[in-house]
Amino acid sequence: MPTITLSQLQKTYPGAKAPAVKGLDLTVKDGEFMCLLGPSGCGKTTILRMIAGIEHTTGGSIAIDDQVMDSVEHGCFIPPEKRGIGLVFQSYALWPHMTVEENVEFGLTLKKLPKQERKERCQDVMEKLRIANYAKRYPSQLSGGQQQRVALARMLAVNPGVLLLDEPLSNLDAALRLEMRAELRRIHQTFGTTIVFVSHDQWEAMTLATTIAVMSNGELQQVGTPDDIYAKPINRFVAEFIGTPKLNMIDFSTNTFANSKGHHCSIKQEISHRYSDIFQIEHCGIRPEAIVLHPHSVPNSVEMQVESIMPTGGSWVVELLQGESRLFHSTQLRPTYQTGDSIHCELPDEALHFFAPNGERLELSPLPKESIWPNATRVCAHLA
Repeated sequence: MPTITLSQLQKTYPGAKAPAVKGLDLTVKDGEFMCLLGPSGCGKTTILRMIAGIEHTTGGSIAIDDQVMDSVEHGCFIPPEKRGIGLVFQSYALWPHMTVEENVEFGLTLKKLPKQERKERCQDVMEKLRIANYAKRYPSQLSGGQQQRVALARMLAVNPGVLLLDEPLSNLDAALRLEMRAELRRIHQTFGTTIVFVSHDQWEAMTLATTIAVMSNGELQQVGTPDDIYAKPINRFVAEFIGTPKLNMIDFSTNTFANSKGHHCSIKQEISHRYSDIFQIEHCGIRPEAIVLHPHSVPNSVEMQVESIMPTGGSWVVELLQGESRLFHSTQLRPTYQTGDSIHCELPDEALHFFAPNGERLELSPLPKESIWPNATRVCAHLA
């Protein structure tokens, strides 16, 4: 399977104030399942369309293996039909007057393969995607999930080196999306095709992709495995975009460490006395599931009040208040406390994410335990 290399890729639409894609450098490795993830308008679909050849680049180059497909500088453009790429649209784009079998066989007919070979390959792909029983049905007689499998089968039948998927699950209901996520993973394992898919759904990306490329405003923010992106976000945008419920963000940009209710220890004070270089940071984040609740005071904890408990089906989201400070905790264990109760929230060092004023991630090491209280005195002196 081929490798896709995007070098300083740029796309600017006529009349646009800013490029849709800005100097993108990205490599999709052989057999990789990569997700281009980001909010609407970040340029991810434009990138997919340029790889497919539907959109022309306005700068940089696209290469598949060692062959340049599109480069303004070299005056090179390979048309879509000669790139060996399969593209599955969000709308599936099935021929309504053709049966499932005829739709799957369509690309093979264009390639002028012998009839027997077409039938055998078509049958093999339909069986692998579990749609052989629907071979004589028309698209209008199929569910959304079945139609998507037909669209995938039509692409896989021609054995493309690269498969591009443009938000393939967005038209499906929740149950079908879960089923098709498993189906897409199975397809990738079975065929070993290099897959690039576009999504704004972070859970879709986290459960499907082997590699995620996070985009914002036409620029690449971070590339990594789902675990890397979640556990070590490179900047504040990635940290807040990934995760449901979203990352709790504590603002350190002001010197007001005490909260309005006059609690003994504010969240910022509790975190600040553990680090020597705390004044470098502007924000500190902690994921809701990383907060540990205790009935009594423990090290690295602050006392907060339970404001609300929200069941989400199999898990609970707990809203916690301390003066004007608000944190959200998520748990899969049924809460034993009630709204209005006081509870101690442990904020483990290893779960904290620090960000500089420019939004970039900072790596801070906690002080040794014997240095914590001297540092707490230093922090209070600074605030005074």
